[in-house]
Amino acid sequence: REPTAMASASGDRNATLKRCLGVLRDARNDSEQFAALLLVTKAVRAGEVDAKTRRQIFDAIGFTFPNRLLASRQPPAGCPEHTFRALGLTLLACFCTDPELAGHSQILNKIPAFNDILVSPCNPDSTSMIDDVYQCLTAVMATARGPRELVTKGTVSALCQAYVNCGYGSDRALTLLLGLLAVAEAKCWQRDASRLLAVLSKLSDDFLKAEDVTKFELCEVLPHFIPLSPRLTQDSQGCECLHRIYKGLANILGSKLSQSQRDPALKLAACLVQACGSEWIPAGSAGSKFLALLVNLACVEVRLTLEEPDPLEVEGKKEVVTACYVLIEMGIQECLREEEPLLEEVQKMQLMRVMEEAFGAVIFYLRQVKQEELQDPFIFASVRILGAWMAEETSSLKQEICELLPFLVHYAKKLFKEGSPAASLPQPELVSTEGSGLPQDALRFLLPGFCHLTAEDRPRDILISEGAPALLCEYFLQQWEVLTSEPGSLTPLISAEMSLQTACGIFLNLVVTAPDLIRRDKTFSSLMDMLLKSLPLLLPQKDHLVLAANIATLGLMMARILASSAALQGTQSAREFFGAAIRFLSQAHTAQAAPGSDGRAVAVSPAYASAWADVRELWFLGMQALAGCVPLFPWLPQAVLQARWLEGLSELLTHVAPASVDFELIAAFQGVLVELARASKPCRDMILSHHGGEWANLYGMAALEHCLSEQ
Repeated sequence: REPTAMASASGDRNATLKRCLGVLRDARNDSEQFAALLLVTKAVRAGEVDAKTRRQIFDAIGFTFPNRLLASRQPPAGCPEHTFRALGLTLLACFCTDPELAGHSQILNKIPAFNDILVSPCNPDSTSMIDDVYQCLTAVMATARGPRELVTKGTVSALCQAYVNCGYGSDRALTLLLGLLAVAEAKCWQRDASRLLAVLSKLSDDFLKAEDVTKFELCEVLPHFIPLSPRLTQDSQGCECLHRIYKGLANILGSKLSQSQRDPALKLAACLVQACGSEWIPAGSAGSKFLALLVNLACVEVRLTLEEPDPLEVEGKKEVVTACYVLIEMGIQECLREEEPLLEEVQKMQLMRVMEEAFGAVIFYLRQVKQEELQDPFIFASVRILGAWMAEETSSLKQEICELLPFLVHYAKKLFKEGSPAASLPQPELVSTEGSGLPQDALRFLLPGFCHLTAEDRPRDILISEGAPALLCEYFLQQWEVLTSEPGSLTPLISAEMSLQTACGIFLNLVVTAPDLIRRDKTFSSLMDMLLKSLPLLLPQKDHLVLAANIATLGLMMARILASSAALQGTQSAREFFGAAIRFLSQAHTAQAAPGSDGRAVAVSPAYASAWADVRELWFLGMQALAGCVPLFPWLPQAVLQARWLEGLSELLTHVAPASVDFELIAAFQGVLVELARASKPCRDMILSHHGGEWANLYGMAALEHCLSEQ
């Protein structure tokens, strides 16, 4: 129609509604009122109603009349059985166009009725009911309480059935599902996993079979149906869906594509990697070629976007480049994988070269970043992926990384100090960024790389000059707070614990290579105080043995450097720390039956066995550090005597076969025993009274034997 004709029609409709409302007001009995209400309903159904008229209708009839219509099962003579329900739904759909009414409890309690209509067989004359139901559900979802009410009242299941059955309006069912998954994915999957899997099954089947633009459209829909939990690989139907998506992606990425076609495919692949790692890619030649292609394409995309960055072009490509970062991180992990690798050695070498070029582009881009851009989540994603590379590849791009270190320290410091929201935004990654739960946690991703770099002179000097050690000490204190203040939340604990362990590795490097820094920088005194207090709390918790080993060893090595500090002069906290450190070191080994003989052999204690691969080196360092502490702290030998370690060690060495004790372990024991015997007559006497001279000779501990023989 022409605009004037449309305006005229709208005016006629509103005039009709006003007349109907007048009839409704003047009705003398139920039948007249009912007839007037039917006229109102028909007028509403005829088209749009302005806000003022809609409110007049609601004020005139409220929810009472629609409720009666929905409840009625007796249609007028000669009419379909759902006539009254259809009229009731029309009124509710009209009311729902008012956001205030859409969130009303009288609408929300109709959700089960809406669901029933969606899953009921659809007759040709009932399509208007389905349209009205979708209008109501769409309006409800836009309210504050709506999504929660829809999920708890079973709408997800109804929408899934409506979509899978391909009935009238199924495209609107999919749209609503996408909206609900966007705001309540975890709850949707908890309640309706089987129904959602059925939708994913249909989508993945359509994706594999499609040979037109639909295939690329589905690339954008499918990610919404790939849950982080439950893992699709744990379910046979989920595995079938993943295999179909893999085959569909292989078809797409193996073809010549435009950018608009390639980008959604890369984002879909990244989504699968986030949810399933590389498990969705089958082993064998085809799978390895696909994985290599995927990582190659991701690296090319990163280089094209970041090597000559046009600000406008980068802005439009941030989402796809972030997806490429996810694929590249998978590439790093697969190149390092030794057990059942998906990639052949030649492929690994080729990918490492390609990824090195991509990281050169990331470094180049980060060097152009301006101060006002530091809040951008894309900067965070770029720093994060560079951290993943630095953690694993220590030899390449060393010069470029050294030049970027001042920026990385400044960036991490800024986010940490200001509590920037940047990192709290969703960041694609193989392991969920929930991490420590702290928005400023850029350091979490840089720590492993910093640990490698502090072992080398030039990068260590840069990190020190940029103030990284003080920042890391503050971070360590904060992560300890996270670990000790959230006992009910597992994920933040795992992340905080890993961060604390890696930070300990950095500090150990600094203790060995830059002891003067430990002496002069006051933040290390604060760190020492925290170590003294934390080990006695941590050691009894057997689940934290690796962290306890790190803290014990770091504390002992720092104590040698800070021996003159007031905190270590026989204070309560110092005595408790050394007591805990002695327990950690003394309880690591035990005697057990030797296989194939009647004798006994030395073995790692059962409580240490599962973590020994991570603890072993720290234990030996700790023994060495304890030996170095003995002459510095006159009260320390007495602490060893109180722990009854000398008796326990004598018992162990007396009852096991000497051949079962390797040379490194003998050297570690001897180092501590010699220092104790030299520093303390009671310790020397205790060793002698437990046949120390005999087993020193038996185990070839010449230094101990010599020390015990002196007057």
